[in-house]
Amino acid sequence: VQLQASGGGLVQAGDSLRLSCAGSGRGSSMYSMAWFRQDPGKEREFIAAISWNGVITKYADSVKGRFTISRDSAKNTVYLQMDSLKPEDTAVYYCAADANFMVITTRPVYWGQGTQVTVSS
Repeated sequence: VQLQASGGGLVQAGDSLRLSCAGSGRGSSMYSMAWFRQDPGKEREFIAAISWNGVITKYADSVKGRFTISRDSAKNTVYLQMDSLKPEDTAVYYCAADANFMVITTRPVYWGQGTQVTVSS
């Protein structure tokens, strides 16, 4: 499974940004997907996850109500809509995939490359 993340950039506090993660490879459309982020000097943090069929979603408390995860099965792509961005949301954002939704928030098997999100105050 290969994952390609995109959509990062530099925005101001209060702005919105949408990240995309395109999956490819055998069976990738049947995988649960998640977004994590990592700021230099800090541990990687779980942000949001979605089940393979899009029915179940899960969010970290820090982004609940501001970020929305969704997926387009036809495009095999997962999105992270980020609204009301704050400077503390600045980080490198990574997408991840795993066949098991129970572990997607902690130890997913597949990782994409990161995309930088910078929020200025």
